[in-house]
Amino acid sequence: MFKKVLIANRGEIAVRVIRACRELGVETVAVYSEADRVALHVRMADEAHCVGPPPSRESYLVAEKLIAVAKRTGAEAIHPGYGFLSERAHFAQACADAGLVFIGPSPQAIDAMGDKVEARKRMIAAGVPVVPGSQGTIESEEEIVSAAVKIGFPVMLKAAAGGGGKGMRLVESEQEIRAGARAARSEAKSAFGDDRIYLERFVDSPRHVEVQVLGDKHGNVVHVYERECSIQRRHQKVIEESPSPALDPKTREAMGRVAVQAAQAVDYVGAGTIEFLVDSKRNFYFLEMNTRIQVEHPITEMVTGVDLVRTQIEVAAGKPLPFRQEEIRQRGSAIECRVYAEDPENNFLPSPGKITRLREPGGLGIRNDTGVYEGFEVSIHYDPMISKLVAWGATREEAIARMERALSEYVIHGPTTNIEFHRWILRHPRFRTGDFDTRFIQQEFHGLPARGEGLERVAIAAAAIAALNGDASRPTSAAARSTTGMSPWRAAARREGLRS
Repeated sequence: MFKKVLIANRGEIAVRVIRACRELGVETVAVYSEADRVALHVRMADEAHCVGPPPSRESYLVAEKLIAVAKRTGAEAIHPGYGFLSERAHFAQACADAGLVFIGPSPQAIDAMGDKVEARKRMIAAGVPVVPGSQGTIESEEEIVSAAVKIGFPVMLKAAAGGGGKGMRLVESEQEIRAGARAARSEAKSAFGDDRIYLERFVDSPRHVEVQVLGDKHGNVVHVYERECSIQRRHQKVIEESPSPALDPKTREAMGRVAVQAAQAVDYVGAGTIEFLVDSKRNFYFLEMNTRIQVEHPITEMVTGVDLVRTQIEVAAGKPLPFRQEEIRQRGSAIECRVYAEDPENNFLPSPGKITRLREPGGLGIRNDTGVYEGFEVSIHYDPMISKLVAWGATREEAIARMERALSEYVIHGPTTNIEFHRWILRHPRFRTGDFDTRFIQQEFHGLPARGEGLERVAIAAAAIAALNGDASRPTSAAARSTTGMSPWRAAARREGLRS
């Protein structure tokens, strides 16, 4: 096992890796930008080193600086987390050239699966089902129009070097194709420095289901079951859960088997994810592979008991996988809500700022992966994620109930958050029944309910507290409250007081 690992990341994923290393008895080296000088991961690591100014292109994305710190501190390996340099083949290769172990797949595997067109070709060769589409990238607008007409509308335009929903456009008619292609190319060029695009047929009522895989350096590959990721906004995941309510045992088994095939096709080592689109008839198609740990990995850990980050580190150190496929089982259900400093009522604009008060939820089945603390400043320079709140239950219904309870306990003052947005999703009948696809938010969300709605139970609780305090003058029902002219602001303040 390694003696010291550098974590080339920040926020909650850096904290998560530090915890795994600590359990393994491995020392940790944190890196930070000037904006993250007092960040939680900096406080938790055994040592920490500044790598530059706040912009990530001058700090967290500068491979040379990260490798220099690793060499200077005696770190033997680098864990890239997710985002930043985690899926950059040149960084994995630079680590190897410097005599460092990259805790992830080989540069060749990253290259093969990072280019979406190349990945499609490899998956076809491996017998993995893919969405019908163009054979390669398409250069001219005339070729794009011709290919789209041949495939049939609607189609998806996608960036060859894409990810995270960038460089993607849904085109529903021939009249939209040229403008859509120009927009997709422009966004792809801006995001990835590569404007190549390709076409895929749009899958009707698609669900986004991904399968976690693990591979070691001894040729062993297993899957760790699936995650349902269809609750998305603009191709960005909002809520994930495992197992998927859409799959039956036969489809689940088939998807796991195909995911292992896909990973074996590129000699995959480490933790990775095979993403699929699933149609209304449970036909599934390869979408892409993420060659890193995923944001939503905690729900897989909760339902299987497999420590994915620890296993990543162990296989990078040369150990074989500590389990066989038949030993991995799903137990119960887990749901993850991504809690962001953003305003759902203002087009989800980021809401950076100082967290002036923080009370995190707890209790049976609750896990909260976070990189913040009370007094921490949510920076304008990075993704505004505050935490990943996870609830586990013996059944999906119990997991939902626990998540609702946990969200009601979560107190964050300072930045505006999307907590109420998550509560709205959890209460929606379509979510409750599992009857949703990737268009759920687009179709159903038209703003949060008015602040005064749904406070009957709060009013009753307030009345009970008032009675215990010998104060019978306070309103005892929603109707009485309305006659007193209590403002929504006071109602919200009372609600926060009860939570305190």
